[in-house]
Amino acid sequence: MNDRDTTVRNQRRARLRALLVLSAAGLLINYLLAHLATGLKLPLYLDNIGSGLTAAVGGYIPGIVVGFLTNLVNGIGDINTTYYGSLTVLIAIASAWFAGKGFYSFKKPWRLPVVIVTFALIGGGLGSVLTWALYGFNASGVSAPLAMRIYEGGALNRFWSQFTADMLIDLLDKTITVLVIAAAQSAISEPLRERLHFTGWQQSPLSGAAPVSGGKRARFLSLRSKLVLLVTTAMVSIATVVTVLSFIHFRTAAEDEQKALAWGVASVAADAIDAQRVDEYLELGEAAEGYARIDKRFNDLVRSIDSIQYVYAYRILEDGCHVVFDADTPEVQGGQPGDVVEFDDDFIEMLPKLLAGLPVKPKIANGRFGWLLTVYKPVYDSRGVCQCYVGVDVSMAHIYRNGYQFLARVVSLFFGFFLLLLTATIWFAEYNIILPINALDIATGSAAYTGAEDRANTLQSIRALDIRTGDEIENLYHSVTKTTEDMVDTLENMEHQGEIIRKLQNGLILVLADMVESRDQCTGDHVRKTAAYTGIIMRELKREGVYTDQLTDDFIYDVVNSAPLHDIGKIQVSDTILNKPGKLTDEEFEIMKTHTTAGAQVISHAMNTVSEDDSGYLKEAMNLARYHHEKWNGQGYPCGLKAEAIPLSARIMAVADVFDALVSKRSYKEGFPFEKAMEIIRSGSGSHFDPNIVAAFEHASDEVRAVMRSNMGGSGE
Repeated sequence: MNDRDTTVRNQRRARLRALLVLSAAGLLINYLLAHLATGLKLPLYLDNIGSGLTAAVGGYIPGIVVGFLTNLVNGIGDINTTYYGSLTVLIAIASAWFAGKGFYSFKKPWRLPVVIVTFALIGGGLGSVLTWALYGFNASGVSAPLAMRIYEGGALNRFWSQFTADMLIDLLDKTITVLVIAAAQSAISEPLRERLHFTGWQQSPLSGAAPVSGGKRARFLSLRSKLVLLVTTAMVSIATVVTVLSFIHFRTAAEDEQKALAWGVASVAADAIDAQRVDEYLELGEAAEGYARIDKRFNDLVRSIDSIQYVYAYRILEDGCHVVFDADTPEVQGGQPGDVVEFDDDFIEMLPKLLAGLPVKPKIANGRFGWLLTVYKPVYDSRGVCQCYVGVDVSMAHIYRNGYQFLARVVSLFFGFFLLLLTATIWFAEYNIILPINALDIATGSAAYTGAEDRANTLQSIRALDIRTGDEIENLYHSVTKTTEDMVDTLENMEHQGEIIRKLQNGLILVLADMVESRDQCTGDHVRKTAAYTGIIMRELKREGVYTDQLTDDFIYDVVNSAPLHDIGKIQVSDTILNKPGKLTDEEFEIMKTHTTAGAQVISHAMNTVSEDDSGYLKEAMNLARYHHEKWNGQGYPCGLKAEAIPLSARIMAVADVFDALVSKRSYKEGFPFEKAMEIIRSGSGSHFDPNIVAAFEHASDEVRAVMRSNMGGSGE
């Protein structure tokens, strides 16, 4: 194991130790404060301070773990607290988010009420809805006395009375919670907070939001969104199927249980009836011997079990159901002996068996007496004749209410576990997949290879990621790093070779230009001086903001390096004309003028040997050769172009070429002094030369003078 692996392992162990210590502390705070509030009978809960503080300091994972475990631990003594675990987890998530946004700050106290209200809406608002779903109007608990007083005031119904009481109690509770968390967080030093904050970096830690979103916006959904969507869809789908099946199974089991219960109650009631005396019961009613005792048994059975709605004994005849016994309920008074009750439409199909005194199956119907599960047990006399039926009605609403409470418990338990698992999955994916990929995307997407420093910075930024996920992503990272290293080496070699080629190219150009100039009995300094002057002019124009759309770095480079070729066409002019000491005749001057078109033709042939992308400097060389004798007023040659119709490079060369011709010594003249030459250039502004170029040439006169002095071929000043 190398030093890097040892360091990584030690960092992971330190993170796990911090997680365990922080979680244990948060769990202990929740447990002790909750039991303190209960022991002192305070109208508070104080069961979210530990999880909220853990989330604020340690992040989402420790906070959710503490929130989830708090209700599991408390559920050992009271299983009902387990169902509220999802609310504790939600508060932990909110606490971590608020902490990340800087809401726990006494320097900005107006933010704290936002946290308090949010916590109260979760704990008091959602908690009240959950309590209603689980228990209805809760007559016990911290908020029960206040809820009862509000309800007895008559302004609100039971639900809103309970909701209001829960919110008021929770606002007080969460105010204390938020203030304690804010105070504790302020007291914790920044270094300790960084040590306690639980992260899962599998690379060098990064800062800022860019690594989360990546260097470029996703075309459809980000990888993070896809993972969240995938995990959420899978968990919700599984949970929905399991919950629905569980609810169906619970309801079926509850119905079977209530059928068995109803049958047992019917059996007890039937055993109390003397079948031989049913006629007497019908005729005499309460005056019959033993009637009162049996009637009391029926009433006791109704009151003993909540789900039992009615218990009665009917003799079934053609004209209806004749009441033998009928227990009273709080809502309905039972029928009197001999009363006839009409058949319910839902039981018509059972009538033939009932008239025959045969057993019938339990029946679920929603008739005029409500939604009921009905069990009929025949009461036979000693001869085997059915004298009456004992009927027991069970409230289906009671069964379904229990089912909905079961559903609420399942959903509540699942939601807490769902939040825990979803957050853990996102957290794991964030540090092991999303952040490494996005960091690599940013590093490679912003890579620059144009210069040696840029390439070094690019390679350094990729190496600095130090991705160590231990899987395919790490393999990809190493491959990208090696590819980048190879690319940088290749580019540096290419740049080195390109520099050699450029130097060779420029050297050959100068040699060729010197050969041409030497035929004109010149020292060869002319080609170097004119190139230098063009560079001075272009840099000054750029400083002054003139022709900046054309004066790019590439343009300046091409013009300076192709300037020596502006008189290449003289190679086709005879030595007699080139070196004639006196004035040229008109015919000779016409021949001399052909050096412009001849030079352009020579360079055009050269351009045909290279690709268009590689012929940048040759294009400007051809412009220089063809048009450097054109004049601003259109009186030049060979094309008579005017003003900006003349290429910019040729307009610049016109000034440089004439100035150098003026200050240089020739076989037929002495060189002019600097001031005299500058005066001649100024006088040609607007007629021979571009005024902007003349102005720039004058403004850079110090640089021009320095070049003239260092490269003069025998001129005086």
